[in-house]
Amino acid sequence: MISHSELAARLRLPIIGAPMYIMAGPELVLAQCRGGVVGSFPALNARAENELDEWLHQINEGLAGWDKSHPDRPAAPYAVNQVVHRTNARLERDVEICAKWKVPITITSLGGREDVNQAIHGHGGIVFHDVTNNWFARKAIEKGADGLIAVAAGAGGHAGAISPFALVQEIRAWFQGPVVLSGAIAGGASLLAALALGADYAYVGTAFLATEESRSSRPYKQMIVDSSASDILYTDFFSGMKGNYLKPSIVAAGLDPEALGDGGRTSLSVKSVQDSPKAWRDIWGCGQGLGAITSIVNVDTLLSRFEREFYEARSNLATRLQQLPGNPA
Repeated sequence: MISHSELAARLRLPIIGAPMYIMAGPELVLAQCRGGVVGSFPALNARAENELDEWLHQINEGLAGWDKSHPDRPAAPYAVNQVVHRTNARLERDVEICAKWKVPITITSLGGREDVNQAIHGHGGIVFHDVTNNWFARKAIEKGADGLIAVAAGAGGHAGAISPFALVQEIRAWFQGPVVLSGAIAGGASLLAALALGADYAYVGTAFLATEESRSSRPYKQMIVDSSASDILYTDFFSGMKGNYLKPSIVAAGLDPEALGDGGRTSLSVKSVQDSPKAWRDIWGCGQGLGAITSIVNVDTLLSRFEREFYEARSNLATRLQQLPGNPA
């Protein structure tokens, strides 16, 4: 089982790529891990029978080949997201396949499961669990999760509504294990800010959506580049759960974003609900940090930008702190 300190030591930057539904596949995961950050994908993205097994074979073989030819720069570990809600009929089989390949990190979401955590620990894996508030955080640790992913306001897809300042503060009041912060982290300065808040890693999704290796369509990627935080709508209309979506994609689907709002689905007729566009396929998820994304690039280029901005921000912060009147130095 990889420890928190061992994981941190293997990363170029303290980043975990968020497991993006439909849009993340082996190509993106391999590029992320080779670039020195944790790559991930949802198990449910592998739709066909035996496809999850094939994807894990491809990823493990690709990373082993990279490590052999780059002994000075070994790849970062990867993660698989498991939806542990009772409606996921594939869960038991998917967990078994991941155990076969000894997946190093599992990201669990939509409910904590003690039996699932034990199964993952059984093959030497560690578990990070998605939480949107402090109550869910405590329950996740009680059920055996090793770390927490604090999904704060501004995150892409199904997001929480609590400020990252408040959420990390509440979790850190009692939990000293690994914490990953999610919410509008799309550049090096926000990565540094996540660490300053008390997180150990940043969860990055939207920035990877606009990379060449992502499976999102070209129009989706371009919409991210062309949009800003004001183009995001937070609503439960499309999936029944609160999430952040691109307004231009809602308009393109023939709907008025301003008419949806919170819980707008309940005001529609049954027929119109059945005929409404689908989340993720037609309506595109996106986080509020998209203003930092100005072009479609490959993962290597994106991580180089993160790295440059991170160290520039750290240097600038050190200078500003030294200039404070109360600085004891």
